[in-house]
Parts: sequence; C-alpha cells; structure tokens
Amino acid sequence: MASIIIPPREGRAVRLARGGHVRVVNSEGAQVVDTWAFHPSDPTEFLSMEHSRVATYKILFEVGDCLVTNRRAPILTIVADRSPGIHDTLYAACDALSYPPGHPNCADNLRAALRDFGLTPAVVPCPWNLFEHAAIVGGRYLRDEPSAARAGDYVELRAEMDCILVCSACPSTGYGISGDGPTRGARIDQI
Repeated sequence: MASIIIPPREGRAVRLARGGHVRVVNSEGAQVVDTWAFHPSDPTEFLSMEHSRVATYKILFEVGDCLVTNRRAPILTIVADRSPGIHDTLYAACDALSYPPGHPNCADNLRAALRDFGLTPAVVPCPWNLFEHAAIVGGRYLRDEPSAARAGDYVELRAEMDCILVCSACPSTGYGISGDGPTRGARIDQI
C-alpha cells in the first residue's frame, strides 16, 4: 500500500487506474477533506455533486453508491465508509475570497495539485466534502457542525474510470467544521 500524506492546509493528487482502490484517511480526526476527481486528459469532465445527487437521489452518499461526472459517466464507487458517514455534498470549496490575502484555500490547493499532472481546471467544481457535517435544519437551512470523524476514519473508493483524485485538507478557520482548527492533515492510501 502506498500512502500520500496531505499536510494540514494543503492538497495532493493521485492518479487512479480504472478498478483501482484508494482510501481517504482522516489522520487525527475532525479534518474536513475537500475531494474531487477529474478525467486524466480532459479536466472539463469531473466528479459532479449535482449529477451524483440526481444519480443516487441522495444528499449524503452511502456504501455502494456510484458517483458520476458532469457527463453522467461513472467515476467513483464508495466501497467502504469507516466513519460516521457524514460527507457534505452542498458546500463550495473555500477560495481566495474566503480569507485575508495569503491564507491557504481549497480552490488554490486543487489548482496546484492538478498542475503537477499538467492539468488546469476551467472551473473549480463543487467538492465532495469528506467528513464535513453540514446539517440541514427545518428542511431548508444549513448549519455547520464540527466534523465527527475520529483518528483513522476513512472512506474507500473504487475508480470506475481512469481518473485523478484530488484531496485538500481544508484550511478553513471559521465555522468550526474541522473542530478546533485545520491542524491535522489527512492521507491517501492506494490499496
């Protein structure tokens, strides 16, 4: 098993072959991990939260669910979830406008990680926010809750097409989504 460490407030990417398995691991608990997947030669095709919600008719995905791209092609299947199972599908990635100048952000982490593969995304798609708890209140309001993920919790995914998986250890310092702060980082284990 090969591991890629995602330092706190940074992003990393890994190339997955169709049928390959990967685990996104919450190293010390409570860390939100913004997650994307892209077609390896065409960054205009990517894991799409809106299309995956329609494909599964769910706001929170579960083991066995096949997530799809913006072109409705299968890209990732959830094989295992050893966490409380709460992974937001609604929130946009934090970006440079979310913070004071110079503060790290998930949108820039995505761009930097894809640059290592020679790709430049035209847009920053809505990420799958692993371990993030965005509670829906009264059927219409959102409320941020601290991540309930514990140290070692993970989500295991199978690639349904060749793809590049990108993960960002979210640097958000507001809203308490990563507990007392984004200081833990995460890990990608290729199985």
